[in-house]
Amino acid sequence: METVSENRSHGGTQGVYSHDSRETGTEMTFSVFVPDHDPGTKLPVLWYLSGLTCTHANVTEKGEYRAACAEHGIVFVAPDTSPRGEGVPDADGYDMGQGAGFYLDATQDPWADNFRMRSYIERELPALIERQFPVDMDRQSVTGHSMGGHGALTFGLRNPDRFRSVSAFAPICAPAQVPWGEKAFTSYLGEDRAAWAEYDAVALIGNGARLPNLLVDQGTADNFLEEGQLRPDLLREACENAGIEAEIRMHEGYDHSYYFISTFLAEHVAWHAERLKA
Repeated sequence: METVSENRSHGGTQGVYSHDSRETGTEMTFSVFVPDHDPGTKLPVLWYLSGLTCTHANVTEKGEYRAACAEHGIVFVAPDTSPRGEGVPDADGYDMGQGAGFYLDATQDPWADNFRMRSYIERELPALIERQFPVDMDRQSVTGHSMGGHGALTFGLRNPDRFRSVSAFAPICAPAQVPWGEKAFTSYLGEDRAAWAEYDAVALIGNGARLPNLLVDQGTADNFLEEGQLRPDLLREACENAGIEAEIRMHEGYDHSYYFISTFLAEHVAWHAERLKA
């Protein structure tokens, strides 16, 4: 692991780091905020998964989470959204290729060799974080935005024993039923829709996956909500049918941007803190 930068902020250290990933075959960059703590103390971890076109830098620079993480003693980890670099496949549109990994392990050419974000986030990066930072991996939660909200939901549903709580901002709730997901899943996973189910929160819930608790925030002025890309209504229905305790909050006038996320991210940190410290 190489240190790209480290800065003091809000009674902690905000770092950006890089390493060579065996899963993606590329150099991967991520950020970690570590609050000040007593020597030997291990802190709970909140993972943040970013959306389409984003890197670790978007939430690191705009998220406004550090004061809340310092208050509650939570390490905040923000990975990149895809492999990058020379020789890594890409596409013309913003919703495929570099910056649009969809947190899955691709099975189709030309993506299969590098686009292994599920294995990277589920296995490789957590092992690195545990080795390099003062974290208690028995106390983890996950959140994310848009495509990253989809990632947070699906990682949480597939790993209920790992994550104590899951939240999301404007997540793609049912990617197998919306244009973004249909395009990405066809390219990355192929035409067999049965292979898509493990990457679709609504499908996972329908197939029996459960979460201990869930918080979702969605802005009513979100243009992608109006375009039918997000479908929180399907998530709400799935949770009600499954008996999952889910708070899905609609916020009048908020859009899809970091103005929206930064308004409520500290609330999410506090919400996760209650469950991480229980």
